[in-house]
Amino acid sequence: MGVTTLYDEYTSPVATSRLFKASVVDSHNLIPKLIPQGIKSIDITQGNGGTGSIKQINFVGGRDFSFLKYHVDELNEETFTYNYSLVEGGALNENLEKITYEVKFESTSDGGTVSKVTSKYYTKGDFALKEDDIKAGKGKVLEIYKVVENYLIQNPDAYA
Repeated sequence: MGVTTLYDEYTSPVATSRLFKASVVDSHNLIPKLIPQGIKSIDITQGNGGTGSIKQINFVGGRDFSFLKYHVDELNEETFTYNYSLVEGGALNENLEKITYEVKFESTSDGGTVSKVTSKYYTKGDFALKEDDIKAGKGKVLEIYKVVENYLIQNPDAYA
């Protein structure tokens, strides 16, 4: 088994607490409303949405895959930390055991947020990941992040 680790940072003018609440804590309610053409629903299949929960994202038909499930490894509203593991569906196939994400939201001096993301791809055997596949997945996540960010900018009282 091999592990490929990637680091990314995204900045936003939105306050950390608002961005964390909208994109993490209440994501199962907000994101399907903002992106109904791509995400049918986000269901909590085990737990209450916090640490230890399992969530399932159900995609609108016509995608490469119909769903993905992930385990919430940590959700800490005080430290704005969110860690989760993709455990079924989506990009997981016979070559990937799992994908883990560690996300830390930090406040910037101008009142915005920097989101620091560490992604780890656990491959099976001697399988090597293709950079284009990783970029495609990261691009989709960034699109969702930007949709939530734009919603919060346009609705300054939301998640305040």
